[in-house]
Amino acid sequence: MFLHRMGTKTVKIEGSGSVSVKMLRHKFLFGCSEFSTLPYAAGEMDAKAAAIAEKRYSHLTELLNFVTLPFYWGRYEPTQGKPDAVRMEAAARYLKKQGVTLKGHPLCWHTVCADWLMAMDNETVLKIQLERIHRDISAFAGLIDMWDVINEAVIMPLFDKYDNAITRLCKERGRIKLIRDLFAQARAASGNATLLINDFETSESYDILVEGLLEAGVPIDAIGIQSHMHQGYWGVEKTQEILARFARFGLPLHFTEVSLVSGEIMPREIVDLNDYKVDAWPSTPECEARQAAEAVAFYETLFTHPLVTSITWWSFQDGLWLGAPSGLLDKNSDPKPAYHALHKKIKGEWWTGEQSFTPDANGTITVTGYKGDYVAACNGKETLFTID
Repeated sequence: MFLHRMGTKTVKIEGSGSVSVKMLRHKFLFGCSEFSTLPYAAGEMDAKAAAIAEKRYSHLTELLNFVTLPFYWGRYEPTQGKPDAVRMEAAARYLKKQGVTLKGHPLCWHTVCADWLMAMDNETVLKIQLERIHRDISAFAGLIDMWDVINEAVIMPLFDKYDNAITRLCKERGRIKLIRDLFAQARAASGNATLLINDFETSESYDILVEGLLEAGVPIDAIGIQSHMHQGYWGVEKTQEILARFARFGLPLHFTEVSLVSGEIMPREIVDLNDYKVDAWPSTPECEARQAAEAVAFYETLFTHPLVTSITWWSFQDGLWLGAPSGLLDKNSDPKPAYHALHKKIKGEWWTGEQSFTPDANGTITVTGYKGDYVAACNGKETLFTID
């Protein structure tokens, strides 16, 4: 039992007699990235690909309640003024109907940036970047109300792998001034949206940046922490060290991009994960067992910490990101041992089982369980309630 994840609620019941209570959904966000929903919802897949996708969504909704959708500017709006809004909305509506919460990722990033920005001066780039933030948050309000406002800002002004307009802008304005402008625009577009900063950098550099942003009054709602472990599992000690580093701010912590491979570990001398090129990166039974054990250990460490409110696996199926065997499903969308191991936690140990009650003289019941959404059924009548 994780007492900080639990609560108690007294509920007024319609009807009389025995009451059956079921948990419907965790408050804690257990998620994954899911980018293939765009072609699926647009009807662009052939029958075989669509069948695999449908199997993937079935496993997704059985285990998870949260999905990250791709808003990489260079892909979302490859031609200025022509964003991929229709397909994105169709994907968002499809997933929303499956009962998942959605996040958009990211609104500002130097990688996968729109090439057409390069012909503009920095003042114009900033203007269009701010307009983009307002446009997309406003357009998807009610469907997507959580956003990675900026991604990987620690390295942004230093990035030299290729030229791009956002690195150029960040060099001129500085991280804090730029991020303050971005968050101000995002907050103006939606007072209700959850706004994140997100980074793969987990050292003191990110810590110092977050501290500076908060001192500057930037309205960060949650700190996003990437944890791509293609080069090996962090281990409990390192994970706890990182948790302690960012918990000092008292903000919710989202582990936004979790990956552990079920194949050969990437060489540690690789600095940029994108630079690892192999003809094939197979998943093996031995490594799948290792992945499952490490996934459970990592999730247990995070779920224990009271400030962690979200964990997103990246990505849900093997081969969809960097060709890596980092999914909870194999390439045919069949569950791997890590999926089953996490299912035992999320829908077993960390799930409130069905309970029966008899209402008191006032027609109420008192339910204790994991925080989340519930339904109470009595004589064919249902009462929805939330323990929070």
